[in-house]
Amino acid sequence: MAVDGTDENSLEQGIHTKDAGRPRRSQSELKCGVRLTHFHRLLASLVGADWIFLMILGFVMAVISFVMDIFVTLFTDAHRWIYDLSDSHVFLQYFAWVTYSLILMCFAAGFANIVSPQAVGSGIPEMKTTLRGVVLQEYLTFRTLVSKVISLTCTLGSELPVGKEGPFVHIGSMCAALLCKFMSLFSGIYKNEARNKEMLTVGCAVGIGCCFASPIGGVLFSMEVTSMFFVARNYWRGFLSATFGSLIFRLLPVWHHEEETLTALYATKYRLDFPFDLQELPAFAAMGIVCGFGGAFFVYLYGKITLFVKKQKATNSFLMKNCFLYSALVSVLISTLTFPPGFGQFMAGKLTQRDSLISFFDNRTWSNHGIIADFDNDDHLAAWKHPQANVFIILTIFVIMKFWMSALSITLPIPCGSFVPIFVIGAAFGRLVGEGMATLFPEGINTDGHIYPIVPGAYAVVGAAALTAGVTHTMSTGVIMMELTGQIGHILPILISVILANMVSQSLQPSIYDTVIRIKKLPYLPLLRWGHREKHNIHVEDFMERDVRYITLKSTYRDVYRILRSGDLKTLPLVKSAESMLLLGSVERTQLQALLKQRAQELQEGLTPSTTTSYRVHFQTSTEESSSASDHPASPKPLKPALKKAAVDEEEITSNVTRTDVYAREPPIDFC
Repeated sequence: MAVDGTDENSLEQGIHTKDAGRPRRSQSELKCGVRLTHFHRLLASLVGADWIFLMILGFVMAVISFVMDIFVTLFTDAHRWIYDLSDSHVFLQYFAWVTYSLILMCFAAGFANIVSPQAVGSGIPEMKTTLRGVVLQEYLTFRTLVSKVISLTCTLGSELPVGKEGPFVHIGSMCAALLCKFMSLFSGIYKNEARNKEMLTVGCAVGIGCCFASPIGGVLFSMEVTSMFFVARNYWRGFLSATFGSLIFRLLPVWHHEEETLTALYATKYRLDFPFDLQELPAFAAMGIVCGFGGAFFVYLYGKITLFVKKQKATNSFLMKNCFLYSALVSVLISTLTFPPGFGQFMAGKLTQRDSLISFFDNRTWSNHGIIADFDNDDHLAAWKHPQANVFIILTIFVIMKFWMSALSITLPIPCGSFVPIFVIGAAFGRLVGEGMATLFPEGINTDGHIYPIVPGAYAVVGAAALTAGVTHTMSTGVIMMELTGQIGHILPILISVILANMVSQSLQPSIYDTVIRIKKLPYLPLLRWGHREKHNIHVEDFMERDVRYITLKSTYRDVYRILRSGDLKTLPLVKSAESMLLLGSVERTQLQALLKQRAQELQEGLTPSTTTSYRVHFQTSTEESSSASDHPASPKPLKPALKKAAVDEEEITSNVTRTDVYAREPPIDFC
């Protein structure tokens, strides 16, 4: 008989009867079930494989970049079509030129600030902070991704001097984070937060790779810009995903019948047998030094503009609180200055940033009068020809105007980057230096009886890499430039200029990203720059607060009351004793106030017995190894059950005690 009085034989008979009533599964059904089980395991193993995740991430980023470029091209073509359609009157052309950019800019600013304000800005400073372990709310959500992509497309279509490199680093990280969440439905390995944070670094590399089709430079740039310590196992992940993304990004134009084969994004045709003369190296080095000063001044100018707008109360109330008004004013100002029939004719205002780069990298010499006569046959070069100004004047005006325009544009409340506009300014400066060298040596430089002409386009390549390095404080810009142009003949001048630009700029100003972090007051500790090495000798004891208010495990109600009256700290540290000062955790002020209020209420009601247990203050100091409770009875409403974690020596704390009862050393006082 069973415990409940039931006959065991009847139970067995019932079980057999129930099994007999079930239909028997055929052999084929059993085999099918086994195959499904094996298929499920195989699918889980494939989904959990890194290379599947990395290839999907690269493909998604390539598609986003390609589709965005298509829409940006449509926006710019529509802008030119409306501008050409209104050529009957100059005022109509001006109205069409300014209004088109104004509408797109206001839409981008409004959409970004309404849908997700976290999409505003570059995104690289926020990713630097996130990869340091700081959690920024809503920065890696699908909502922010949609807001960033749509707003960035409209911003680029408005033709303001901004880029997509910084936002694409943010977009790549968001895609990596969202893909990790999706993959966690199939494989539990994607629920590991530490591993997912490593994937964010891969997303940063893919963002650069799909923006410039430069996988190697993208990985190096993500290492320099976003990470203080780069995990070695992320090398192959970054290279695999960035390479696959770059491949798809360059294959899509071929499949779309826009290009014939895979080429560099800004392919050049410089000679490879004798790319440059050794006598040109001093000119390249001087360019690097000047670009270092220029990069530091750009960062300084950006910081001053941003702080000026923020500190001016009248400006802040009318402009910064209304994203439409501030964006509209800047858009109208820049569009007016770049209006082709107006002042824009002296700075090639009709050209987009891509068209400007293509013209700067041209291997012909513009200062040659025979070449200038052929400018009318090339739309890109015709913009640099003016009957009242030579090439040097136009290039100088272009560099000066684009310099402050770019610094002003990246302060707007829109998704924008600074890499591409700085790239264009550096290329223009390099082109100016190259044209000057070609004018000084019209026949070229004589080397061992052979004369090799100067190639001004090569100076543009070096200038673009050097100025960008001076602003971002990175060495990878040289690698990006070589991948972007397919030019390896000038690798030595590029690296020399990049190194010198970094040396100069790092000794004068922080990078553009560290400046944004400082202005936004993000929780990030930047590296010490050159010229501040003496700060390495500063220790914590030199500036720490020595008079610290704290509570111990032996603190009485009176001690807690006095500490709360002595200041308004929101959180108080809890230490083991005043002698050891071993940090156990922290207690919020509100919890201590609630404890004292309850104690005072008990005293008023006369509910406190005369035993010593009534004067106890209960602190629950649970550790991971806590397994048993204390022998003392639990308090009705103990202090905050979960103390904030702190690094403690568990050998000194009895891990099997979850609640420490401390007796008051003196009679309680009336807290009322």
